[in-house]
Amino acid sequence: MSLLLSHFFQTLTEMAYSQIRVRILPSVRCFFDKLVHVKVEGLAPHKPVELRSKLVDDRGVIFKASALYKADESGQVDVSRAPSLGGSYTGVEPMGLFWSLAPETPHSKILKKSVLSPTQVKIEALSGDTGELLASETNEREYMTEGMKRIPVQEGRIRGVLFIPPGKGPFPGIVDLYTFGGGLSEPRASLLANKGFVVLALAYLGYKDLPRKVEKLNLEYFEEAVTYLRRQPEVKGPGIGIISISHSGGIALAMLVIPPLCPVLDNIKFLDSGILDVRDALPDPSLEENRESLFMVERASCQFLFAVSEDDHNWNSGFFAKQAVETLRKHGKKSYELVTYPKAGHFLEVPHMPYCGSTFHGAVGAPVVFGGEPKAHSEAQLDLWERVQEFFKSHLVNKSTC
Repeated sequence: MSLLLSHFFQTLTEMAYSQIRVRILPSVRCFFDKLVHVKVEGLAPHKPVELRSKLVDDRGVIFKASALYKADESGQVDVSRAPSLGGSYTGVEPMGLFWSLAPETPHSKILKKSVLSPTQVKIEALSGDTGELLASETNEREYMTEGMKRIPVQEGRIRGVLFIPPGKGPFPGIVDLYTFGGGLSEPRASLLANKGFVVLALAYLGYKDLPRKVEKLNLEYFEEAVTYLRRQPEVKGPGIGIISISHSGGIALAMLVIPPLCPVLDNIKFLDSGILDVRDALPDPSLEENRESLFMVERASCQFLFAVSEDDHNWNSGFFAKQAVETLRKHGKKSYELVTYPKAGHFLEVPHMPYCGSTFHGAVGAPVVFGGEPKAHSEAQLDLWERVQEFFKSHLVNKSTC
């Protein structure tokens, strides 16, 4: 009799678990920059449940996040409405399981080598009482819309990947300069192309036959890239947009050969965690001894959108951006927008990209802190993404500008 009862209760338990499911709405497949709706259904009312997310990047580094929830009276957890009671974040955070993903390997930044395959984020629901796995689902976050062309570029000295959206062009063109760390990054370029732009993801260091290290960048290379993009039949000219991040922001401003600022090593701080804070390493370019390295932004005839992370610890981006704005203002120019994000860190990327608090810095040769707070950083990325699209549509689609 006890054996039959044991089997009976086991069957009931299995039936109950079979009713539990994780739902990702509107679909398990979406573009990387899109919000999804995560729900868990079929739970016992008011029972605790832990949600976990997991991502493995193209380097094999594992990123994880978790949050503790309580099922409502109908046995559901709706992440867009219910507050997390603890874990990687607290409160109502619809995309918290994504932006709070943290690496198991310290100082790791998510790597996506090719956008031909989606980034997969696995969502699991576990019993808050026993830790038993109840259900799981995988969100496939894609980069390229159907019909988009991805064309490797090896034209003269130019190396990169060209993304051409489907449909009848011509489309406005953008050169995407990602970072000084070398290699090639495709996610932002492909996601921008989804919005109706032809985008050249341009490499300039440590990619294919490009030099792995250079003492001084000859910026004629980047002017050649702009010329190449402007010549493409799918590109609507004459204006070409440039989007950049980190050190490549300086390249976007310059488009000519400028001697680099030499860092002041005494200004580098060693933190208790063992990583470096290089925020104040670069000196003021407006000082007499550094004026050869000062960007002559007042000579530009194009429009600027400066995005500042005020808690950037890779360098004092707020100081340099405000200096550029002040220079433009003194010369009677109103060709700029300045947006600031008080608690954001160094790398402002596409929406829902996990926050990166520190990583290995190629120029420094050691891990450096990037600053920022994960939630505020995520909100900044979401806001900036919309501003970037509006900026390019305003100045490339509706007008002809450089």
